[in-house]
Amino acid sequence: MSATEFLPKRRDLESLRRAAAGCKGCELWREATQTVFGEGPTDAPIMLLGEQPGDQEDRQGRPFVGPAGRLLDRALESAKISREQVYATNSVKHFRWEARGKRRIHKTPGQIEIVACQPWFAAELDALGPQILVLLGAVAAKSVFGSGFRVTRERGGVIDSPAGVPALATVHPSAVLRAREADRERAMQELVRDLRVVQEWTAARPRRPAGGGRDSDR
Repeated sequence: MSATEFLPKRRDLESLRRAAAGCKGCELWREATQTVFGEGPTDAPIMLLGEQPGDQEDRQGRPFVGPAGRLLDRALESAKISREQVYATNSVKHFRWEARGKRRIHKTPGQIEIVACQPWFAAELDALGPQILVLLGAVAAKSVFGSGFRVTRERGGVIDSPAGVPALATVHPSAVLRAREADRERAMQELVRDLRVVQEWTAARPRRPAGGGRDSDR
């Protein structure tokens, strides 16, 4: 299974967004409300890569609009990063969930779904051409670096990535929400610290050229 056959010939972000709405590259589309594609300025210097949409994102069709997204907004503000600097997306574009009573509970995407969805992320990255890629959580980090990558070991530093863009790994904001109340403030401070590294690194370096929505060779 792969999203490759659903990619449009022209690879600008708007063309990709329209094409992704009809993606059936893995089985997750069957139970999801809709595709949740990336969102943000086409010249954003920072690309945030999360795991998958949550319940609210699936309903609204936008990334990072649930509780974790609101916490992320506060962390970005504390790190002096405006949302105009950020393009936010997920490794997997459909919500994977399981029923628990009347609630839809997040279920971590499997390797099949992550690999199937990688063509969308690769095309977004090429079209955007960010200065830096921020990997929010283990699923995002492993989708770029492979299964051996450990966020706990590598977090907070800017490193070269196989995606061709410098990357920084940190926790997903949902991990801050899940932290014990006594630990939550410290977890938030550590996330903000990592994002400040991103802000300082970005401010000190010029943009790399984006792919610019090039036509594919298909």
